[in-house]
Amino acid sequence: MAKKIAVDPITRIEGHLRIEAQIEGGKIVDAWSSSTAFRGIETILKGRDPRDAHHFVQRFCGVCTTVHSMASIRAVEDALKIQIPDNARLIRNIIMGIQNVQDHVIHFYHLHALDWVDIVSALSADPKKTAQIAQSISDYPKSSATYFKGIQDRVKAFVGTGRLGPFANAYWGHKAYKLPPEANLMAVAHYLEALEWQKDVIKIHAILGSKNPHPQTFLVGGMSMPVDPDSQNAINADKLALITKLLKKARAFVEQVYIPDLLAVAPAYLDWAGIGGGVGNYLCYGDFPMDNSPGTGSLYFPRGVIMGKDLANVMEMDETKITEDVTRSWYQYNDGAADKHPYDGETNPNYTGPQPPYDFLDTDGKYSWVKSPRYMGEPMEVGPLARVLVAYASGNADAKATVDFVLGKLGAPASALFSTLGRTAARGVDCLMLAQKCELWVQQLADNMGRGILEVHNGEKWDPSTWPKEAQGFGYHEAPRGALGHWIRIEDGAIKNYQAVVPSTWNAGPRDAAGKMGPYESALIGTPVADETQPLEILRTIHSFDPCLACAVHVLDGRGNEIIKVRAL
Repeated sequence: MAKKIAVDPITRIEGHLRIEAQIEGGKIVDAWSSSTAFRGIETILKGRDPRDAHHFVQRFCGVCTTVHSMASIRAVEDALKIQIPDNARLIRNIIMGIQNVQDHVIHFYHLHALDWVDIVSALSADPKKTAQIAQSISDYPKSSATYFKGIQDRVKAFVGTGRLGPFANAYWGHKAYKLPPEANLMAVAHYLEALEWQKDVIKIHAILGSKNPHPQTFLVGGMSMPVDPDSQNAINADKLALITKLLKKARAFVEQVYIPDLLAVAPAYLDWAGIGGGVGNYLCYGDFPMDNSPGTGSLYFPRGVIMGKDLANVMEMDETKITEDVTRSWYQYNDGAADKHPYDGETNPNYTGPQPPYDFLDTDGKYSWVKSPRYMGEPMEVGPLARVLVAYASGNADAKATVDFVLGKLGAPASALFSTLGRTAARGVDCLMLAQKCELWVQQLADNMGRGILEVHNGEKWDPSTWPKEAQGFGYHEAPRGALGHWIRIEDGAIKNYQAVVPSTWNAGPRDAAGKMGPYESALIGTPVADETQPLEILRTIHSFDPCLACAVHVLDGRGNEIIKVRAL
């Protein structure tokens, strides 16, 4: 007998996400993805100075702040045809690179690991056997029996308080957990290690961006943080040495803990290499320029599109082929169109759903605050898997070597990447590639400084009187969660229209006018569910995308009433 269930909210994500699923014969046969809060920052931007846009769009989210600055500034630079100095390229690469590295580690341990790791099971582990496992997969120094016994005692003391907080309502003991207690204890220890690690490595943002979150040194035309070996208030040799030290710490954790843990956990769940494949179409804007030449030919992660899982045919990405469909979304376009290119996009809320409380949404009509982006009319998955697949299929040497290493360790073919497990593995590959590459960009910045190349900003077109009457630009960034695009139209020196299509919009979008599912929905089809009352398997596949619905929507109450008014000075 078919049964419909709802998981709301999906926890361990940023924002509000609801999944409804039809289960029959122990598997999901239909699914609907809904974000349940409104977004409206694009409307706030109209009429403002384009050079200020990046300060506003950072507030799409409290986590993904830096990434929106990057895409916004690139949109304005594209519109005004501004070429940034080489030092600005390098500083941006370092900031964005460590953002991805830190974000991926946080996701693996703190947002996704508990879908595979049973913390309660760790309480019965033998610390000596845990130490043997840890020492067999890595030379990480914190791998003694004494260390793991101390972690186990900490967890027992925490459980003994009875105040479990976010861990109280989990599915502990679920029969879908397969790791032995000793492996669970190792993962719990590294969960705690990652909490401390991430606080240190993200200090790079404070050094180069003045603060985190919401760094302040991005600027249309480059960066505002000066490079000067003779100034304590600038990027100098001391600061570069500290950044290098922090980057080495970041890389060591990724190489000695994250990747070994990923390879240790995956063999217990190899059946998930055949679950959660989704739409099979992948889009990557490309990012991290390796030199300061114009265009996108030097991008470390190349730009491209893969359709139908065809790795032999990487297509050129053309942003003019992107549209956003609102057929099943709580928006309307003024001319009644089903879809529009982001340059012509509108953010007009039109809530037609049920008033809370309700059992289920009207999934035959509109059912989400997320729009449905399409490329040539097709749904596309974005994120680390798309980024790694495009790089791998395009012949990127680092991607090929790292992917082949991971697949070889798992004894899995390349087709295993098209899955929930593949998505999780690709995030590790992406993290490792960037953890290793960031140190190169610091060295290049030091080399420039040593040669007296200190310029960080191109102010040639800073004066709006030099701008054309009308201009439009596309700004891109490969954020931790995937392809992030900002589109801006400028008229008479002010923002005429602004639209952002974020990674979780691509992945979380509902069905379109043609009835085509979005990536979340499609990936859930065929997923086994052992216990309908504890749908752990839904969390595994949805979390493998690393959702950030705060970027995709913003807050309004259920009746459309204004909650708070903020005066912008």
